[in-house]
Amino acid sequence: MWEKLLDRILGSLLRHGTLEVHMPSGRIGRYGDGTPPVVTVRLHDPAIVRRLVLNPDLGAGEGYMDATLTIDDDDLHGFLEVAMRNTATDQKVWWRRLVRRARSTVRWLAQFNPAGRARENVAHHYDLSGELYDLFLDHDKQYSCGYFRTPDDTLEQAQQQKKAHIAAKLLLEPGMRVLDIGCGWGGMALTLAREHGAQVVAVTLSEEQLKVARQRAEAEGLSDRIEFRLQDYRAVTGKFDRIVSVGMFEHVGVPHYREFFRHVHDLLTEDGIALIHTIGRTEPPGTTNPWMATYIFPGGYIPAMSEAMAAVEEEHLWPTDVEVWRLHYAYTLRHWERRFSASIDRAQELYDDRFCRMWRFYLVACEQAFRHNWQCVFQFQLARRRDAVPITRDYLYRDREVMQAAAE
Repeated sequence: MWEKLLDRILGSLLRHGTLEVHMPSGRIGRYGDGTPPVVTVRLHDPAIVRRLVLNPDLGAGEGYMDATLTIDDDDLHGFLEVAMRNTATDQKVWWRRLVRRARSTVRWLAQFNPAGRARENVAHHYDLSGELYDLFLDHDKQYSCGYFRTPDDTLEQAQQQKKAHIAAKLLLEPGMRVLDIGCGWGGMALTLAREHGAQVVAVTLSEEQLKVARQRAEAEGLSDRIEFRLQDYRAVTGKFDRIVSVGMFEHVGVPHYREFFRHVHDLLTEDGIALIHTIGRTEPPGTTNPWMATYIFPGGYIPAMSEAMAAVEEEHLWPTDVEVWRLHYAYTLRHWERRFSASIDRAQELYDDRFCRMWRFYLVACEQAFRHNWQCVFQFQLARRRDAVPITRDYLYRDREVMQAAAE
């Protein structure tokens, strides 16, 4: 029964690319339009068939992790490309609409992130071994989208260019007080203090990241200009000339959007500027993939622009600039996955085979989502006053030669 149901589901869903599925019973199904990529999947256990029918998004990831779903030549890129291309255009598939509606009924509960829960969610992902992240990140440990002037830029170039682009949008002057919300391992805060003379307060909920960030500041002699705190953004007080947040808004949760932007408003000086950099969706509000929510980012959610901007409007902030990055994160993730796969032996020493399959599935799935689904990156430049920034964007590029030199 389960094989027949899976056959019907795949037959109704797959319209692009080609998927050949070998069932546990020996039955072989071929789906799609015969065009590349052509991917062969083998299901080794009747239980994985049932899981794929009941919850395909969760079942596919778990099956790959457990090796009850294998792909010939381990063509995970091809498999997830077929999946993403078809789920991105599945609006007419009735059972997918039912799944989305069911998830939507509980999404507010899943994204409810009071301070205690937020800290637990952060620890799940960011308090893993620091050496794991060293295997695939750039030397500055930037764990967010790079800014690629060309697809051939190196990862190091792209990350330097990202920081320079953000700094330009902040219109920094020496001595300005800057708040970094979700500072990671400290790379952005260190850059703003070192290269722009800022006085930075940087907050994180990750104990591992905090430890590394403080060590880096001390090693560079910047401890007197950067204060790294283990603190929720909701507990920060005072006034700041600039606020920057890179890759943190995805962890805020829809129920807290107004609360987040209320704090941004209240913490900014009257002529202050904020720059919020977040993954976003270019489709209406939705839900988080259940595999991603279970294994990678519990409590995480990718916002639609309409959701974020509705909260901005309610909290009386001026959107002085909105920029959309399209393929930049796909390029970033391809670099990360290649580096991780090249270091797979060390990753297996740190964890185990199942973890490594999980992590690779995560990196490849995210890359394919940026290539074939409705994901992008938003940068929201916000201010309390409409004249806090120049009336044209020319200022972003007047220091192009300096920015280019910093990236080289």
